[in-house]
Amino acid sequence: MNLKHIVLVLLLLVSVSAKAQDNNIEKTEPKVGLVLSGGGAKGLAHIGVLKVIDSLGVKIDYIAGTSMGAVIGSLYASGYSGNQLDSIFKSVDFDNILNDNLPRKAKTLHERNNAERYAIKLPFNEFKINLPSALSKGHNTYNLLSQLMLPLCETKDFKALPIPFFCIATDVEKGTPVVLEKGDLPLSVLASSALPSVFKPVFINNKMLIDGGVVNNYPIDELKAKGMDVIIGVDVQDGLMNRDELTSGLDVLLQINNYRTVNDMKLKVGKTDIYIKPAIKDYTVMSFDEGRSIINSGVMASNNVIKALNGLPKLKEENRRIKINPLDSLAIKNVKIEGLTKYTRSYVTGKLKFKSNQKMSYTEFVSGLNNLEATNNFDAFDYNLQETESKGVYNFTARLKESKINTYLKLGVHFDDLYKSAALINLTKKRLLFNNDVASFDFILGDNVRYNFDYLIDKGFYWSVGLKSRYNQFKKDVSADLLLDGGPFLSSGINKINVKLKDFTNQFYLQTLFRRDFALALGAEHKHLDITSETLTDEVTEEDFDFERSNLFSVFGNLKYDTYDNKYFPEKGVFFNSDIHWYLLGTSIFQEFKSFAIAQAEAGYAFSVSNSLSFNVQAQSGFRIGDSSFNTLNFGLGGYGNNLINNFIPFLGYDFVALGGNSFIKSKFTVDLELLKKQHLTIEGNWANVEDNLFETGKWLSLPTYSGYALGYALDTFLGPVQAKYSYTPELGESIWYFSIGFWF
Repeated sequence: MNLKHIVLVLLLLVSVSAKAQDNNIEKTEPKVGLVLSGGGAKGLAHIGVLKVIDSLGVKIDYIAGTSMGAVIGSLYASGYSGNQLDSIFKSVDFDNILNDNLPRKAKTLHERNNAERYAIKLPFNEFKINLPSALSKGHNTYNLLSQLMLPLCETKDFKALPIPFFCIATDVEKGTPVVLEKGDLPLSVLASSALPSVFKPVFINNKMLIDGGVVNNYPIDELKAKGMDVIIGVDVQDGLMNRDELTSGLDVLLQINNYRTVNDMKLKVGKTDIYIKPAIKDYTVMSFDEGRSIINSGVMASNNVIKALNGLPKLKEENRRIKINPLDSLAIKNVKIEGLTKYTRSYVTGKLKFKSNQKMSYTEFVSGLNNLEATNNFDAFDYNLQETESKGVYNFTARLKESKINTYLKLGVHFDDLYKSAALINLTKKRLLFNNDVASFDFILGDNVRYNFDYLIDKGFYWSVGLKSRYNQFKKDVSADLLLDGGPFLSSGINKINVKLKDFTNQFYLQTLFRRDFALALGAEHKHLDITSETLTDEVTEEDFDFERSNLFSVFGNLKYDTYDNKYFPEKGVFFNSDIHWYLLGTSIFQEFKSFAIAQAEAGYAFSVSNSLSFNVQAQSGFRIGDSSFNTLNFGLGGYGNNLINNFIPFLGYDFVALGGNSFIKSKFTVDLELLKKQHLTIEGNWANVEDNLFETGKWLSLPTYSGYALGYALDTFLGPVQAKYSYTPELGESIWYFSIGFWF
């Protein structure tokens, strides 16, 4: 062998030896696991940690999470970067997430009327009142997770995610931890984060699951068992409070729950190679409105151990993860419904309104899901999307659990200047006679006892059948001109008369929806009116004087279109409501009945110029057709409020029923500045012409005779709006305060 051959052999041996050493290095490179604990809003600190990990290019080989740690960890494992998660959670409305608030447009007009009257809703079956099992079913959370994870909907083994992942839930029945690493990723994460009393339990593989933090809030042992050599641990759990911090019963309950987690962490901290503990003591599990500060605390805590993080293996350029983005559109090919017994497939698909193979925005897709959820007929509703052979086209499978509870007790309170104080007790029963009917009875106690009964056989876009019955009463000083015109006390010199009005109205109607926001109703009505006064007395009996005691029979039509996003503080949308009543028959104690009709319409348009500033422009008009002698159903303008009966129209600057006539035209302009969340400063102006036969005289085209302006403050609470308005009218040079508390009913 010559020298040339010897050199070649030596070079080959060196090369093989170098490759063997490289391979040996790759094999011995430590595997890095990341464990993220639960902690509610404090878990947003995980995002700050991930932002630092990304900036260093650290290679994470496995992620384990519980509760909020499962939410953040699953999204990071799916391919979202720390910066992306920062942007995503910055835009999330956590009030909607935690309370399962649905857009108003998701409800039918009948469902909205129910939702906008009551402060508290309690299950009421077999004459027993139950507390709700949770604030939320997790519908909005599940929708958000499903959208973010849709690009990976085919991945059923979480080890196959860009970063392998698992999360921990708790089996409620056994009190044992459940490792979730296969199946539906959004549903698994929802189960892991189903905080008791906030979210309802989630059912997976016939197991009833809740928040994993109940039994294992820091799954480091399970992560080590996956073969991880180095563990980065982010701990956002509560520590124990001292006696000065234990100020409430809830604090004590949290302290008791924390005994186990604190003791567990004494052992688990020692098993954590790089332990990160953000400074989140000043925050609570519900401090989502302080998310920016919490995320920054994660960044700062990571910077304290940045040298240790920087010493970990780095992602090589060829192994860099491809970042994903939420899908903004999709199409549904086939719809499969599971779990129906009482409701039909057509009922569900009619609510979803998915058109086969038609591309729609993800917002439209969620809108269909919300329509079904808003019926409140299902205790559980989760779904699965499987991509077909066509990209962006999915098969949709809905898994429904029909609600066994069909009776509810609902409560509300209210005060205003007309009806005074009132407490509302409502009993609502679904499926009373048919699967798609609902009966509702309001009993209103207070200064003016009232009731409302409503029954509807809801057939959606077909003709629905309804019955309504209402008894309403109030006392009020009204202008003598409204009641004495042509009457026996015309020359009495009385300016104000204390009037007690009683109204008993019954309706039968048919209603159809052209779309969720657009309804047409046709029906027949009986109305009994009784108007008396203590100011004046009957000369013969010396009893309260009767201004009216009559029975009226009419047919009516009503056309309503409503896309306002909020009934009381609309920021966008259009409102239109028109009504005509043709009174065909009647009896009255004072006069011979002659047929007449009353028509009125109201329109509004709300729009916003910023997140806090919105405007609402409204117009309203009404007139009488035919006989004008029966003036107790004339229009009465004045006061402030919603849901006023008959033809009473709110008009700022004047007291209730201060202005009257058989025709009117009114306009109103409102500026709404949301100073802080759910706190509204309003500036309002309204203008009107009111008199008999206004449209025949042509005066409706003239400048307004009456005007009023108001400055108001409102706080939007779970009881309904709490409002105070200071109003002024230039015509009289007088001011009036209006106060109201709670939803109007």
